Amino acid sequence: MSDPRTTPSIFTRGAVDLSALRAVPSRTPAEPAPAEGAPGGRPAGGGAPRGGGVTVIDVTEATFQSEVLERSLHTPVVVDFWAEWCGPCKQLSPVLEKLAVEGGGAWVLAKVDVDANPRLAQMFRTQSIPMVYAIVGGQPIDAFTGVVPETQLRQWVDAILKAAGMAVEAPADPRLTAADEALVTGDLDAAERAYRKILADAPADQAAEAGLAQVALARRVERVDPAKALAAAQAAPDDVRAQLLAADVEVLTGQAERAYSRLVELIRRSAGDDRETVRKHLVSLFTVAGPDDPAVAAARRALAMVLF
Repeated sequence: MSDPRTTPSIFTRGAVDLSALRAVPSRTPAEPAPAEGAPGGRPAGGGAPRGGGVTVIDVTEATFQSEVLERSLHTPVVVDFWAEWCGPCKQLSPVLEKLAVEGGGAWVLAKVDVDANPRLAQMFRTQSIPMVYAIVGGQPIDAFTGVVPETQLRQWVDAILKAAGMAVEAPADPRLTAADEALVTGDLDAAERAYRKILADAPADQAAEAGLAQVALARRVERVDPAKALAAAQAAPDDVRAQLLAADVEVLTGQAERAYSRLVELIRRSAGDDRETVRKHLVSLFTVAGPDDPAVAAARRALAMVLF
């Protein structure tokens, strides 16, 4: 976990671009919900307007613009990507909620269920959960994955609050904005054309490469039932097509490390054309995450051990 006081530019354009999320329809922040309105007494699907004392909110694709991006222009927002099935999330989330309440509105904790909001998880390149982002001025300034001690969390939050005055929103590339908007709204053909046009001008553009890989991933899982795909893979461990689809589902549900391990093991058991097919698929999933992702680095080492 980095220190945003010293590395405020940890996120590059290739790591995560939030400009497309501004295209998601938003709504005006709701009035404070009653204590029984949502689990834990936090507002369901929104929070109080500025000055309302909100500390913890649940957000969706429809409310992300108003509740996270716009709110972060005046109040730091910490986004917690979680899922009901995630054990580590159940360890981390209560501590984050406790610290947010203690903060008294100095910062806001926004919780995102990755199962209910897969596009948000995809846009943030969420490869494993829990994953936590700090958003200031409409842009991410730091992030971490996994469970960390409360003492370290307090230090991290303090650093985020101190960095809030330093963060400046970087201008978005309009070509990437258009491509990402097409991706997040489901216009995959338009997104692909836009990303390819960028790569024709700049073949090494990592953001466009990642976007193109996300388009391919979205097409592969379109109309797929995640539960059935995972069950089919469990029933047929040597069925290459079933294993590849299961890995795609796992990446989109925040289980990228499991997806990488699944395919590395499949490569270990495979030979010939099947082995090369699985290797190429795994590399395409690496591209979705980007080269700086720690899980990708670990998976690449595991892949090298299998291949060589």
